Amino acid sequence: MSAHKPIFVIGGTGAQGFPIMESLATSNSGYALKILTRDIASDRAKNLASLPNVTLVTGSFASEENLRAGFTGAWGAFVNIDGFNCGEKAEIYWGIRSYEIALECGVQFFVWGNLDFVYKESGYDSRFRTGHYDGKGRVGEWILMQNRVAQTARMGAALFTTGPYIQMVIGKQTPMAPKIIDGALTWRVPLGKGAVTHVDLDDCGHYVKWLFDNHETAAGLDLKVCISHISYNDLAEAFTRVTGKPARYEDVSLDEYWSEPARATQAKKPAAHNSDPSDPATMTFQQNFTGFWNMWKFSGDNKGVIRRDYALLDEIHPGRIKSAEEWFKREDERGRMQGLGGLWDRIESDNAPHVLKSLEDGRKGRL
Repeated sequence: MSAHKPIFVIGGTGAQGFPIMESLATSNSGYALKILTRDIASDRAKNLASLPNVTLVTGSFASEENLRAGFTGAWGAFVNIDGFNCGEKAEIYWGIRSYEIALECGVQFFVWGNLDFVYKESGYDSRFRTGHYDGKGRVGEWILMQNRVAQTARMGAALFTTGPYIQMVIGKQTPMAPKIIDGALTWRVPLGKGAVTHVDLDDCGHYVKWLFDNHETAAGLDLKVCISHISYNDLAEAFTRVTGKPARYEDVSLDEYWSEPARATQAKKPAAHNSDPSDPATMTFQQNFTGFWNMWKFSGDNKGVIRRDYALLDEIHPGRIKSAEEWFKREDERGRMQGLGGLWDRIESDNAPHVLKSLEDGRKGRL
């Protein structure tokens, strides 16, 4: 790693991983990436290894030895722990230890892959408890507090706060995966008149590169990104305009949502596959994603629980995807160019991809 700014990465093989790693590794900013992975022979790891300025190392984020080896000699760090692997409690512990060990090892700039601390944002209303959000959000808030203290300010830190990926609206087995019902693509979710701050994975690379390129300005920043606050009526209408195929949104109750057979079989299982089911701190799928949908139900029009600063996002990334229709159009054209067919063709033939690594892996694998 001869570049002058080596970056140690945790979470490079996850959904955000490739677009962010590609943006950093192929830039002219002198970054060289050392990426931690549990399985160096996996397809996702091999894709990363095909990039320039990338070195893969085998190990786990749940190992102080692996963390020290990774952070030693690194100028920067990008840490995005998979909460669906380890669970809320373990993510809080290993997120804090990642920051502390990075600081101890002399890392100069630390980016935490974050989600909104929705429990706090809601005024500590238990209807909104969402473990995979609150775990990251607590760590993120703690990191920014450390960043203000002279003893720890020698390592700058920023948060990269995302949300549900727009790719998930057509992906397999996601919380909002649609079905074709009576000839129309249908999203049946308990969203009411709310909206979801969906994020385009391809834009993630631009944002994270901006954080590292502008690390002095970005220190202390919580960069909260998304396409827009997307209502699912707007989502369905955008799909129809792009594909010419019928689509609709059906608002359902939480009881109806959880009575769907595939969800009902998972409802009482731990949301994170390496969590201990007997631990009172472990949230079930139903507990976790009930809070998740309540969060978005009360976030419409950028006036509710989850909010974004669109002027800042336009300043940082003027060319970002700004609507569901824009993303559907790009994705439809991309699929046709790659020989995968348009959006409707892929969904109708059950050829939509897995988006989340945990689902692709069958919810298996060690910490």
